[in-house]
Amino acid sequence: MTGVPEAIAEQLRAMGAGFNLPQVQALYAPLLAAQSRSGVQHDPDQVYGPHARQRLDVYRPAESAAVGGERPVLIVLHGGGFIRGDKSQRANLGIWGARAGFIVLLPNYRLAPEQRWPSGPEDVVAAWRWAQEHARALGGDPRRVVLLGESAGAAHVAAASLCRTFQPPDWQVAGAALLSGPYDAGLEGRARAQLGIPTPDPRNEAYFGSEPQAWDAASIVELVDAAPFPLLIAYAERDLVQMQIQAGELFARLVKQHGFAPALRVWREHNHFSAGYSFGTSDCSVSDPVAQFVRECTGTF
Repeated sequence: MTGVPEAIAEQLRAMGAGFNLPQVQALYAPLLAAQSRSGVQHDPDQVYGPHARQRLDVYRPAESAAVGGERPVLIVLHGGGFIRGDKSQRANLGIWGARAGFIVLLPNYRLAPEQRWPSGPEDVVAAWRWAQEHARALGGDPRRVVLLGESAGAAHVAAASLCRTFQPPDWQVAGAALLSGPYDAGLEGRARAQLGIPTPDPRNEAYFGSEPQAWDAASIVELVDAAPFPLLIAYAERDLVQMQIQAGELFARLVKQHGFAPALRVWREHNHFSAGYSFGTSDCSVSDPVAQFVRECTGTF
């Protein structure tokens, strides 16, 4: 497994743990420009719901699987603080996943403030439903679906997969990977000064509202009632501090109160944004463990 190139790591260290998305995008742009797209078929803007944001891109191997074989399906929810973001920003992950042998679905989802909690997990379930209906036509196995969310997308995946209230009767996923997500709106709302979160909070208040009761009602750590299933919880070494705290909080709650045994990963040298941009580059410190997790969940090696 190849780690973060030293030239990249040096610049990430200089950036630190703050909001540095534009700098990270500029840093990774040359690496992603060189990402190979050979052998990948891209089917953009598939409709999975009536809202204009409910569109997903499909990335899949151009070559059919072996006779009788069906590929794992990986549904990836982008980040953006509940208020922004686009599937195109994770095209690198779609290309990477297709080249690794997966059927990758990259949905957009409805954003705050137009749409509020629980629109996120509702859209995860809608994208999962689309996968159930279309996976086989794409060469995938609807019984081997893995969810992956990053930042706000991780919160949406966590809510959909850990809280049965959002799950239809036939709900089944092979696993879920949560990368640098927020899982406790009540904590973030009450500890803004300590966590360096502005007041009013442009992210959480837009999505969860401004009342403490609303934060508590949407705090995923308080809502977990799903049976244990394969789960990966990860955060970056230089992540936003609230993401590090909430990864630990969710991990502890799941282990002590709900019988889970999640895998736990720390992405060394990375910050909140760089881990996602590393997919498809020479830095395999994030993509290799994620691919291994997907293969373990779905029994494909």
